[in-house]
Amino acid sequence: MKGLILALVLALVGKLKLYQHYPIFHTGKTYLYGYESFILHGLPSRGLAMAGLRLTCKLEISHVSRSIHLLQIRSPKLEEYNGFWPTDPFTPSSRLTETIAACFSQAFKFEYAAGRVGTIFTPGDCPILCTNLVRGILNMMQITIKKSQNVYELQEAGIEGICQTRYIVQDDSKNNRVTVSKSKDLTNCQEKAVKNMGMAYIRPCPTCPLKARNIRGTVMFTYKMKYDGSGTLMTSATSEQVYHISPFNEPDGAAVMEARQELSLVDIKRAPVSAPKTQLQNQGSLRYHFSGELLQMPVPLIRIKNPDLQLTETLRQLVQDNEEGATKEASVKFLQMVQLFRVATLDHIESLWVQFASDLPYRHWFLSAICAAGATDTFRFLKQKIHDEQLNIWEASAALSLAFHFVTPNKQTLEVASTFLTCPQIQKAPMHRIIVYLGYGSMVNKYCAQTSLCPNELLRPLHDLATEATSKDDAKDMALALKAIGNAGELASIKHILKFLPTFSPAAASLPNRIHADAVLALRKIARKDPKKVRDIALQVFMDITLAPKVRMVACVVLFETKPGLPAVTAMASSLLTEPSLQVASFTYSHMKALAVGRIPQLYNLSAACNIAIKLLSPRLDKLSYRYSKVIHIGDYSCEYQAGAIWRVYLMNSPSTAFPSDIITKVRGYYADTATDIIEVGVWSQSLTKLIRKQNIPFAEYDTYKTLKELGKTLLGWKELPPEDPLVSIYAKVLGQEIAFVDIDKDAIQQTMMSNWIVKLAANGVSGQWILPVLVGELRHVVPTVVGVPLELSLCGTALAQAAISPPLSDNFRPSQLLETNMDIHADIKPKAYFHVIAMMGINTQYFQSGLEFHAEFSANTTMNFDARINMKEKNLKMEMLPCDQEVELAAVRYRRAFYAISRNMGEVDSEKKSQLLPKEEVPSTSDQPVQPLERASGPGSWKQGSEEAHHYSVGGRSYTHLFCGKFESLGCSACLSLKSRSSAFLRNTYLHKLVGELEAKIILKPVNTDADIDKIQLEVQAGSKAASKITDGPTSGSKEEDKTSLYKDIQAKLKKILGIENVFEVANKTRRRKKRIHRNDKPAVTNVWAEPSAHPLSGSSSSSTASSVDGKKPGNEHKKDEIRQSGKKRGGSSSVSSASSNICSSSSRGDRSGEQHCSGDSEYSNQQVIPHAGPFNISCSEHFCASGHCTHRPKFLGDSKPPMLAAVLRAIHRNEQPTGLQLVLYTDTQPMRSRMQMFVSSITGSSRWKLCADASVINSHEVSGSLKWGKDCQDYRIALQIATGQFAAYPAMQMKLEWPKVPSLVRTTAKWFYSFLPGAAYVLGYSQRQQHGPSRQATLVMALTSPRTCDVVLKLTIYDRAIRLPLPFPSSPSRSISTLPPPDWNVFSQARISIIENIEARCSVFQNTFTTFNGVTFNYSMPANCYHVLVQDCSSELKFLVMTKRLEESADLTAINVRLANHEVDMYVSNGLIQLKINGVQAPTDVPYTSNSDASMLISSEKEGLSLKAPDYGIDKLYYDGHRLEIWVSFWMAGKTCGICGKYDAEKEREYQMPSGYLAKDAVSFGQSWIISEDPCAGACKLQRKPVKIEKPVAFEKAAAKCFSVEPVLRCVEGCSATTAVPVSVGFHCVPPDSALSLEGQARLGQKSEDIVSTVPAHTACSCQRQSCPP
Repeated sequence: MKGLILALVLALVGKLKLYQHYPIFHTGKTYLYGYESFILHGLPSRGLAMAGLRLTCKLEISHVSRSIHLLQIRSPKLEEYNGFWPTDPFTPSSRLTETIAACFSQAFKFEYAAGRVGTIFTPGDCPILCTNLVRGILNMMQITIKKSQNVYELQEAGIEGICQTRYIVQDDSKNNRVTVSKSKDLTNCQEKAVKNMGMAYIRPCPTCPLKARNIRGTVMFTYKMKYDGSGTLMTSATSEQVYHISPFNEPDGAAVMEARQELSLVDIKRAPVSAPKTQLQNQGSLRYHFSGELLQMPVPLIRIKNPDLQLTETLRQLVQDNEEGATKEASVKFLQMVQLFRVATLDHIESLWVQFASDLPYRHWFLSAICAAGATDTFRFLKQKIHDEQLNIWEASAALSLAFHFVTPNKQTLEVASTFLTCPQIQKAPMHRIIVYLGYGSMVNKYCAQTSLCPNELLRPLHDLATEATSKDDAKDMALALKAIGNAGELASIKHILKFLPTFSPAAASLPNRIHADAVLALRKIARKDPKKVRDIALQVFMDITLAPKVRMVACVVLFETKPGLPAVTAMASSLLTEPSLQVASFTYSHMKALAVGRIPQLYNLSAACNIAIKLLSPRLDKLSYRYSKVIHIGDYSCEYQAGAIWRVYLMNSPSTAFPSDIITKVRGYYADTATDIIEVGVWSQSLTKLIRKQNIPFAEYDTYKTLKELGKTLLGWKELPPEDPLVSIYAKVLGQEIAFVDIDKDAIQQTMMSNWIVKLAANGVSGQWILPVLVGELRHVVPTVVGVPLELSLCGTALAQAAISPPLSDNFRPSQLLETNMDIHADIKPKAYFHVIAMMGINTQYFQSGLEFHAEFSANTTMNFDARINMKEKNLKMEMLPCDQEVELAAVRYRRAFYAISRNMGEVDSEKKSQLLPKEEVPSTSDQPVQPLERASGPGSWKQGSEEAHHYSVGGRSYTHLFCGKFESLGCSACLSLKSRSSAFLRNTYLHKLVGELEAKIILKPVNTDADIDKIQLEVQAGSKAASKITDGPTSGSKEEDKTSLYKDIQAKLKKILGIENVFEVANKTRRRKKRIHRNDKPAVTNVWAEPSAHPLSGSSSSSTASSVDGKKPGNEHKKDEIRQSGKKRGGSSSVSSASSNICSSSSRGDRSGEQHCSGDSEYSNQQVIPHAGPFNISCSEHFCASGHCTHRPKFLGDSKPPMLAAVLRAIHRNEQPTGLQLVLYTDTQPMRSRMQMFVSSITGSSRWKLCADASVINSHEVSGSLKWGKDCQDYRIALQIATGQFAAYPAMQMKLEWPKVPSLVRTTAKWFYSFLPGAAYVLGYSQRQQHGPSRQATLVMALTSPRTCDVVLKLTIYDRAIRLPLPFPSSPSRSISTLPPPDWNVFSQARISIIENIEARCSVFQNTFTTFNGVTFNYSMPANCYHVLVQDCSSELKFLVMTKRLEESADLTAINVRLANHEVDMYVSNGLIQLKINGVQAPTDVPYTSNSDASMLISSEKEGLSLKAPDYGIDKLYYDGHRLEIWVSFWMAGKTCGICGKYDAEKEREYQMPSGYLAKDAVSFGQSWIISEDPCAGACKLQRKPVKIEKPVAFEKAAAKCFSVEPVLRCVEGCSATTAVPVSVGFHCVPPDSALSLEGQARLGQKSEDIVSTVPAHTACSCQRQSCPP
């Protein structure tokens, strides 16, 4: 037994001994290995092009001493692959092999012990590429063996960094062999070797799941070893690495990088080896090392020998390519020039500048390349040129913006950037100073993103600017400092930001609100580094109700960007339940709703929290209108492709305007697990209404100003609003970085308006050629491969914009010539835009490139070349253009996408290998395609217009070509629309495959062979009385001799004949007569638009439209339906309504469950239809006009009674022939109750019957109709539109009906394509849908006004939505509810504008004891007799007006008012039952209007039973007084600037009871009494004044006795008077201990004290004064 146990122990020890052995290289032996590695890039499909490299060599490994080993690489051979895998072979590259062999000629030294590679030593002149190749070889020897474990995981270091590694050990003890397999997940690395460039503004999502990654990588190693008594020998090792790059997260749409290595033992030699005598440099560990200089761009390699000469040649070639139109070649040359500038020295750049600075085209390209290079020397060069003032202001602005964006942040460039801040030339140009400070902040942000600790020295210039601006009280510099600090986004700046927020620094309370908002916004980028800290700060600012609503709303934006959890969101929701500011409440609620519907995975938790919060707030805030601040959110996210985008608009209203005063709009993109703010634009504004007011009125010199100043002393705690100057501030952010902002103040606006720059521009003309090349972006992501070469994913984009403009006007041009004489213009404009994107996946080094290259091109261009003569006095315009003698491209949009497998190496620069990823397919030329004519009836055959359509579809759907042409032989031209497309989606239907191909759309003019040569094409437009004279007569026109008495009639007949109007109306009359015979019993029913639904029948056309099928055939039961409708009309309107609307919910009985649910939810609509005013809508020319039951004859052709208003003739001028072409005639007839317009287009030759007729009419005040017809005598095709007002579900509504009885097939096809998008668009916008059967070829849109600020919309296809918020109140009289019927003659079209303005204006009214404020709050308050109350006054710094009112003692229903305006004091009162008027104490007649003679006008006149006062320059649009009722309207620009009982006109209904001190009263009585004006009790009739009071009864506060004083004073009788009546009021009290020194003596109010308890006390309302002591 003991022997058995001993045997087992020895066996176990022997097995453990195995795992203590690692691959060992013995001293005195040289191990020879064969090594082969290759790397391939391509798509996974077979038969596609691929690119790659293969390296083969012999390795000699020797053990020198202890852990030191030598590696000698023999016979290296490098081969390239470029072809279709696997059929094409590798191609040897002798030049590249020589380059690699040179750096492998010496031995390498490395440390190796226990299976782990330590420090690597290389020769001093060894390139970094060769060192990394050595790392790739040694990485195969890195192995970690654990004792007594066969399967285990650990973090292992390698060439790719420290990554999670899984080992599996398989022991073959019989054969003394062991196989070790290890695999690494390259997406799960702690310290991954990676280099990113241009991605500082792309934010990763650390909480997103790994499945959202679009780059996945893994590597697997297999080791085979054998062991004996001397140790373990590695006989072979293999590795296989795969990177799967899926741009759109598609399993089948991915590009693949595959790398393999194979190491096999060949021989073992016994030979002594010694360490090399040359000094070797320490290169660190196995971890891949990136080159320190800027990476090689993904452009063809350049062998740099003479940078100065190469830059010169490249620049010349670039300009030449651009002039020749070779934009793609110019784009590539531009990138090459950028690459050359990155290695050029400052002296080279300077010499090149001297050579080309004076040549404008070269100068533009040069400066753009300098900015895009981003190197230290190019940055220094730009600084020097600005210092020397060699750049104009616009060049410097563009160069600074681009240079700071593209420069590589390092210590050297940051030092140069700091010198920009102190440059005198920068300091004296405000715009340059702003750009530099913002750019410096962005550079600090990019630099600190690469380091764990940001040096404080970099932030000091920004902090110093903030400190200096605060000491100087310079608001502009404060804003600049905060914005620059916000760009930097560092935690060290928080304490400096908090100094600008009153919540944390009381001294900041005096700063403008825009500075507070800028301080909050400066926290946004800091939140990405420490969201918790910023969240706490933003939450405190949001909860601080003493701050301006704008600041709190901005804090809400920042708070949600920190992605708060459920507790924080719930706390915000709870605070909104008692939020006093509805602006803040509405903004926060709408923001929560926007987040709640989001589908972004990064915001799932926040969306869930907001969903819970809005359930608490919905009943209170869901119905707030657009008068309050809102957040608009539009966006979508594809979980399938892991990509999405959102667009948000933050609308922040201010109390001083009904429109948003502050707007922020931003677009954010999401891709995989990253997010970036693409663009953001913000507009701040204040006091812009001052610009539309009458200026230079000296309000401060008037008596009213002084009176209000004195009055303010009697209203305890009242303060006038601080003055605000008009200001507009605009900023722009790109990729989250603010690049510029501008403040436009009052002076700048006035200077712009007085500069007449438009007239100067017209006088000086516009000429020249502009070129703006820009490197849009450069993104790099580089990771190492096991082979030792880098795998790069890069994206580089360039843009080119250029334009050529015609010469300027003559030097003696005067603006008055525009209205007096002829003006000749010659225009030759050729704008062009080009965008080129290069994407690469593969190897990109300075020695060779191999991989996939993707090119996408977008180009757009157009051409305008004409001569024009304008005569404003004669109302004539004549333009001439050259004929179509050659093919001209009018406009073109091209998008070409191509995938290539490329191979380049430095040894053979001029012989790159490029293979298209797909086998190229020939696209047939459109000239070889058959031409199929379209419907020729749509064109005038007399002048031989033809339509041609050519199609080509390739086999398998790889490509197609469409060519649509219309021939205009009379003009000698053929206009063609060419569409081409080609893609590789036939291989796999993925977005990656769809990217490969091209798309082109262009409009071209081609010459057409004509019988006579065309000299020129002329367009002449004549307006006014001479329009008829320009209409060209045909060859068959009558005699030219005309009698003067019958001249006009002959001209009418001539016009009818020329235009072919007789034929048009002849056919129309025949059609109308046929319709009358069919519907002879139909009579136009004139109904009231506001009538009840059952009061009048529906019109026949609205309920009996032809429900024909798609092919135009009528169903068999159509006549029966007509009979039912007719009988329904006889019985009454209700049956007609039911029959007409029965189809709305018809789908509910057809099994459509979704439609059934929608129907049941809106059942009140299922029985409603629009009740129109007018009768049947006839889309042909109307013969009669009917209104109010009276019909008058309407002329069929306006030319019978009116001359043409406009004539336009497009003609081709022939040498020996009559002109040919088209002519257009326009007639108008404008009358008080109706108007009409007709337009006719016909041929000028008179032989063609093709015509186009348009007719638009205002039938009555409630209906507008129009029709468009064309074809032979305007009878082939027709489209009609009707707009009418009426009722829909008891609400006033507007209906738009579109009918298309017959249209061309192209229009039908386009319409069907458009309809296909409607369901999806409706779903995204939140509309509901349901099926219904309605008339074909007809669409109806109904908008019902359910309230002044909401409407319901029904698009009868059928899509609908309810309670859509309107930005402005829509037409409805303020004195009438929505459902109240207006008078029949109320014209909705003419009254719309007036009604909207009336709704915007504020109205306050007093009737008996009922007060209605500007904000619409109604309350009851009985005014004490004889005491004046401040009804409304201007509380701005201008103090323009004051309106006071009091109740007369003799009657509780009568009031008197006192108005102070300028130097006028106006009293209106009732005496002996008559309205009396006093002006400045002098009685004035009430029946004679009174007008002031001051700078601002005032008009007093009688109106109805009272008086009205109008003083719009003061802000009072109207004041009406009749003794019982008082109404006052103030201008919309007074919003937020009023105070008094009428309120502040700021829509803040929750703060309506605001006392003069700003304190919110507890009830309406306290509020009204707070605005009583105290008088001298001996001189005035009011014996009341406000005094603080004390609770007389014992009070226990906090379980102790206390004495309590009112925070706000209470109305009391003056000394010597006793109260006869009193009312209870609720008052807040401040409590102190009984022994406190606080008393009522000398205390006017305790408003600054805390409110401890609320109690009810009596307030006096009437006094009896019998013992009042007054001085004599």
